[in-house]
Amino acid sequence: MKLRCLLCCLLLLPSCSDDGTVAPPPPSGTVVVTFNTGTSESMGHDAQPDDGYGVAEAALSDQWYGDGLAWQAVVEDTRRFFQAIDADIVGFQEIFYSGDCELIPADARAGFVCETWQPGDPTVAQVVVGEGWQVACHPGKPDKCAAVRRSFGTFRGCDADFCLEGLAGAEVDGCGNGSRVGRGVIDVADGSTLTLVNVHGSSGLEVEDQECRAAQFEQVFVDLGLGDGEPAANGERNLILGDFNTDPARMADLAGAMVLNEHVGDGKAFHFVTDVGSAAEPTYVLFNIDHVISDALDGSCWAAGVTSGHPAVSDVLYFDHKPIVCRIE
Repeated sequence: MKLRCLLCCLLLLPSCSDDGTVAPPPPSGTVVVTFNTGTSESMGHDAQPDDGYGVAEAALSDQWYGDGLAWQAVVEDTRRFFQAIDADIVGFQEIFYSGDCELIPADARAGFVCETWQPGDPTVAQVVVGEGWQVACHPGKPDKCAAVRRSFGTFRGCDADFCLEGLAGAEVDGCGNGSRVGRGVIDVADGSTLTLVNVHGSSGLEVEDQECRAAQFEQVFVDLGLGDGEPAANGERNLILGDFNTDPARMADLAGAMVLNEHVGDGKAFHFVTDVGSAAEPTYVLFNIDHVISDALDGSCWAAGVTSGHPAVSDVLYFDHKPIVCRIE
């Protein structure tokens, strides 16, 4: 075994594989994003009259679009945002799946993406990231998807530009339909691999909600539930991102945060790339619930509409989350 490989293994660096070879780091300056692109009916009450998006539109969004990103003007703003930041990897939560347009009545389409949608058109996720990307979604959850720029890498097992259930995942019994944790293996252009885990923890503060989040986080770090006993984060290098619906510091006494803090933090196998802690600037109301986590990668992050010098994605009062953008060095 070469000396550098031996040192790598002795130091327990996560990039050291079983055969003693050293996996190269991702390209310097890799930009990763997690973005819950959903809205809420209450946002329509605060919108400005000239936005075109108000109480009536918010009610339609809630009734027909699952409050996912579907208002055409904001979709266009989001497309421009991604064009500007030049991202490589994205995790989406609550993004409208355009294939559901055929279920929406004509009188609920004006201003939304379904107004002009035709079968075979790109999904909202594809539209906002642009050409040259792959998008893969969770089993049973087409509103939760991950995307990778083809020049960076491709999802293993996904040959098309869009794979509806291209990520691996499993339901948690009693916590709704579909998988809220999705895993994709990215074959990076440099010959290495990166395991990407997209997370959307159950919302709510009831005991049942907390237990669901705890079980979902167990899927990430202990057992995804595919019958092989492997966690979602089972690669040589893992990148975990998403809307966890828990603040590991401000909600530390809740079940979900307890599981998260058991596996992520100082001296643990995984660390937060995003800023966390009681003094961290909140990026969702009074909390930090959107996170980027890794075992082998690190970098710096900012939040659009929160971090100085980084304006909001749209002037329309639509999003109730802020996108988190991290540059992995």
